[in-house]
Amino acid sequence: MDSHVTQCECSAHRSAPSVHQTLDEMEFERGIWSAALDGDLEKVRSFLKKGIDPNLRDQSHYTALHYAGRAGHLSVCVLLLDCGACVNAQTRGGATPLHRSAYCGHVRVVKVLLDRGADPHLTDDDGTTPLHKAAEQKHLEVCELLVNRFPDLRSQKDKRSHIPFDVCPEHSMFWEFLRPQST
Repeated sequence: MDSHVTQCECSAHRSAPSVHQTLDEMEFERGIWSAALDGDLEKVRSFLKKGIDPNLRDQSHYTALHYAGRAGHLSVCVLLLDCGACVNAQTRGGATPLHRSAYCGHVRVVKVLLDRGADPHLTDDDGTTPLHKAAEQKHLEVCELLVNRFPDLRSQKDKRSHIPFDVCPEHSMFWEFLRPQST
């Protein structure tokens, strides 16, 4: 009887992994979104060959391209785009794959998304652009890429009336290129 008590105590210990998972969590783990987040190109390809829509949204309204972009999985992003993924898909909060990849500093993914027609002027619910997101996280290369292609982004204000330069944690000379040009 004591061994049964010990077994129960052991399995209820805080370090024991939880076996409780919601149906949404299980669906995510088995879906294209998890494969995209993990960078599992062959698994994503398999889902697409089975007819899974590359624009299928999870419970949070993210597409596989949002997850692949956030994680910096360039080859997965290219595959999804080649198979019809919407480059400007927005979450309920307005975030696009470009917002996600810019925030995480994945310059090669940002470049591909822009080359494929991503609109860097789209804003999320806070009014922030991908340039705001990159500046906030001090991702210099992403900021330079966005400003070089779309100089007008420097003057786009979010809902708090902040331009990208305002959200940059370090206002040094290094970041002066984010200031809007005087006319």
